[in-house]
Amino acid sequence: MNGAGSAVDTVIDLTQRDSTKVVQAARSSYDEGKTRPIKFRKKQLNGIIRPERPPKPIVNLMDDVLIYNDPYGVVLVMGAWNYPLQLTLAPVIGAIAAGNCVVIKPSDLSPATSQLIYDTLPKYLDHSCYPVYLGGVKETTELLKEKFDYIFYTGSTAVGRIIHQAANKNLTPVTLEMGGKSPAYIDSSADIAKTVRRIMWGKCTNSGQTCIAPDYILCTKQVQEQFVQYAQKVILEFYGQDVKESPDMGRIITERHFERLVGLLSGLQIAVGGCYEKKNRFIEPTIAVDVNPHHPIMQEEIFGPILPIIPIEDINDVIEFINQRDKPLALYIFTKNKATQDLLLRNTSSGGVCINDTLLHVAVDSLPFGGVGNSGMGAYHGKKTFDTFTHKKSVLVKDFGALPEKLLASRYPPYSDFKISFITMGMKERKGVSLQCASHIIIFLLGVAITIAVYYLYKAMYD
Repeated sequence: MNGAGSAVDTVIDLTQRDSTKVVQAARSSYDEGKTRPIKFRKKQLNGIIRPERPPKPIVNLMDDVLIYNDPYGVVLVMGAWNYPLQLTLAPVIGAIAAGNCVVIKPSDLSPATSQLIYDTLPKYLDHSCYPVYLGGVKETTELLKEKFDYIFYTGSTAVGRIIHQAANKNLTPVTLEMGGKSPAYIDSSADIAKTVRRIMWGKCTNSGQTCIAPDYILCTKQVQEQFVQYAQKVILEFYGQDVKESPDMGRIITERHFERLVGLLSGLQIAVGGCYEKKNRFIEPTIAVDVNPHHPIMQEEIFGPILPIIPIEDINDVIEFINQRDKPLALYIFTKNKATQDLLLRNTSSGGVCINDTLLHVAVDSLPFGGVGNSGMGAYHGKKTFDTFTHKKSVLVKDFGALPEKLLASRYPPYSDFKISFITMGMKERKGVSLQCASHIIIFLLGVAITIAVYYLYKAMYD
């Protein structure tokens, strides 16, 4: 994790303060076709850049129906500070694979990694196609005045709204990967020992500065008591007697974020932890019990190692509690009861769900990762990252043959009931042929082939 203390730590790129020149250079490179003929691009993508061939209705049986994966053009990728390398470069990889030019904007709050990206990337990538633009709020504001063909942003909801507003001026499509208050529900059937280990791991990873970290717990008072007992043992196991000395416990990114988190502790009933040190921006894993839903800690994403528990008795109350708030980026369900799992899955909305664990659903490449509502829009990971940075261009190819023209003659006026019926039938979705039907067709065709063969054989013998 980057050490970032004050505004003076922010990296400002003195050589590229003119955002217009940076974007114009990238657009010129894209227009010149520099991103299209890359050999490794075709080799590594294993054919996914080829046009797709979707199913087609009966009326288009003799036509080519294609979907081309076109790059958008010049895209902007804005990374986050909490995982500054991964959250910056993962979408960049997909944007490059799709054939775009990419303006890369790392976070100014993680200056060490931002400088690393700025110094390293030009050694391996064409600087005109993939420029790295460094700076703080002022420089980012100027950058957003430029016209991009797509914007991908990872960060807070507050800044995400600003990004979205800036994109609207040019009707630029966006992916916003944000956050929110991701709840964890625990019922009495859950394996409490494993549940506590998995939740505390998810909460304390990167000192709680993870967009999908479990933000708060919903459970009965009995489960709350068990959770606290096991949590004390787990924290000792993870970080030893003195958490502050553990190399595995991170620090809060800036003094401003530290002060915000300390302020949230006021008025809470602390059951575990609660200690902090301003000098090193250290906050130990902290659990608060019997938390009032109206407490300030429940009004914003925590983004730190503080875990409030809200006692709740009935599963219906859990559903109501979640649905009364903004849609979270993640929902964690800890229960052995399949009916309870299904009830929560069917009656709540969230970016993603992980049952009986935390965080790990984002590690599955085949699962799209993204938010809904205030927690974000759009998704990426795996092939979905490639799809995010491509425009799906629909293509219909017809020829001038007599038969296709005859089949579609019903589209021309004057219209009749017969023509309308024919068009309606032709536009229906083509259903797959059953195995039983296929066997009859094969036998029929085989019979036709034999008849033709016998005819020509007979003709050859007597001519």
